[in-house]
Amino acid sequence: MKKYMFSAAMAGVLLLFNFCATNPVTGKKDIVLMSEEQEIALGAQSDPAVLAQFGLYEDKALQQFIQQKGQAMAAVSHRPNLKYEFKVVDSPVINAFALPGGYVYFTRGIMAHFNNEAQFAGVLGHEIGHITARHSVQQQSKSTLAQLGLITGMIISPELAQMGNELSQGLGLLFLKFGRDDERESDELGVEYSSKIGYDASQMADFFQTLQRQQESSGQMIPDFLSTHPNPADRYATVHKLAEDWKKKENLTNAKVGRDSYLKLIDGIVYGEDPRQGFVENSVFYHPELKFKFPVPSGWAYQNSPQVFQMAPQDGSAMMNLMLVPGDNLEAAAQTLLKNFNLEPVESKSVTVNGLPAIAVVADQKQEQQVIRTLTYIIRYGNYNYSLMGITTANNFNNYFQTFSNTMQNFAELTEPDKLNRKPERIRIITVPQSATLSQVLQNNNIKQDRLEEFAVLNGMQLSDRVEKGTLLKVVSQ
Repeated sequence: MKKYMFSAAMAGVLLLFNFCATNPVTGKKDIVLMSEEQEIALGAQSDPAVLAQFGLYEDKALQQFIQQKGQAMAAVSHRPNLKYEFKVVDSPVINAFALPGGYVYFTRGIMAHFNNEAQFAGVLGHEIGHITARHSVQQQSKSTLAQLGLITGMIISPELAQMGNELSQGLGLLFLKFGRDDERESDELGVEYSSKIGYDASQMADFFQTLQRQQESSGQMIPDFLSTHPNPADRYATVHKLAEDWKKKENLTNAKVGRDSYLKLIDGIVYGEDPRQGFVENSVFYHPELKFKFPVPSGWAYQNSPQVFQMAPQDGSAMMNLMLVPGDNLEAAAQTLLKNFNLEPVESKSVTVNGLPAIAVVADQKQEQQVIRTLTYIIRYGNYNYSLMGITTANNFNNYFQTFSNTMQNFAELTEPDKLNRKPERIRIITVPQSATLSQVLQNNNIKQDRLEEFAVLNGMQLSDRVEKGTLLKVVSQ
C-alpha cells in the first residue's frame, strides 16, 4: 500500500512539473493549470456576463479615453501580445477589476472619484498588472491544488475528514497572503506602466488616500488582516517611493498629471445611483423607465442590478427577487421559470394584481438536507412578464407567506410624476470664481451641510483647504 501511495505521489510531482510555466513578469516558474489560450478564452466567455450584470456606460468620449490609454499602456506591458479590451461599466460602486486574457473594467463610480489622468493611469496599470502577472490564473490553480490535496487527505485519514470545514477555512486564510502579494505586485506594475507612458505615478498613492477616506466615511473599513488589498495608508508610502524611482529611470522631469483635462472629460457623468434604473424610497422600489412600483419589506436589505432586484432580511432566512421571464403569455413564462429553477409545482392559480393579469405559483425545490419552498407571482404588464419570487425553507414558508404576498399583491403601475421624472445626480465641473476654502465654495454651490465631507473626498481635498480662483472643482446637479 505504501508503495502505491509513493508512486501516486511521484506521479503528482511529475504532473505539477508539466503545469509549470514561466511568469511573464518575474521570469520565475509558476504552477498554473491553464494555458494562455484557455486564459484568453475564459476572459472572452466571461465578458458578456460582466456587461449583462452592469451594463456599458453610455459615454463615447469616456469609452474612447479608457481604450486609448489602456492600449498605450498594454503596449509597454510584459504581455503586449494579448488583445486587450477596456470598458467603463454602469455601476456607482467605486471599483476596477480585470478578467484573465486582457479584459479590464472601470465603474463610472471610480471614474467619478479620480481627480486627474495620472490617478486613473496608475489604477489602470494596476489592473493590467493583474493580467500580465497572471494573478487570477495562479490563484485558481492554487485553489484547485489545495482542494485536491484536502480531498486526498480526507480519503487517506478519517481523522482529517472530521476537520474538513476547519481546514477549508484555513486554506482561505492561507491564500489571503498570496492575494496581498498579488496586490503589492500590481501596485508596482501600475507605477511602472503608468510611468512608461509619461504619467506621475505618485498620484496613484494620493488616490489611495481618497479610497481610505471613502471607506472611513461609509463605515466600510476592512481590517488589514482580513483584506486581500493592502491597507490604503500602507500603500501610500510604498507607491510614492516606487514612483520617485521610476521617474529617475524614465527621466521624467515633467511627468504628466492632467487634472483639468480629466475633470472636463467627466463633466456630466452620472454620480451615485441612477434612478432611471430603479430606486428605493420610503421602503418602495420605483422603476421610472418600466413604470412600476412595489413595496420592500421593512428592515430588508436590497440590491439592484440591470438583471435582477433582490431583497432579504438581515438574518438571510428568506429572500425575494424580481426579474423578467421570457414567454408569449403567462402560462409559457410559468413553465420556463419552473424549468430554469428546477421547481416542482405544488399549486397554482390565476389572479389579478391591481388590474394586471397574473399567475400565483407555490413550488418546491428538493435538496439533500431540506426542501426549499417558493411563492411566485408572474405578472403581465407592458408586454413583459415580471416574476416576483419569494424563497425560504418549507419549514419557514408559513412565517414568510404574508410578507411575500404583501409585496407581490402591491405590484402596481407607477403614475406619480415626481417618481417618473426623477433624474440622476451628475457631476458638474465649475470654475472657482474667487479664492476661498473648499467648504465655502461647496456651500456657495448648494452642497448641503451633511454632504460637505462627501464632496471633499470626491475632490480629493480637505474642507479647510484654500482653493484659488480659477481652480476646477466637482459639484453635482440633476
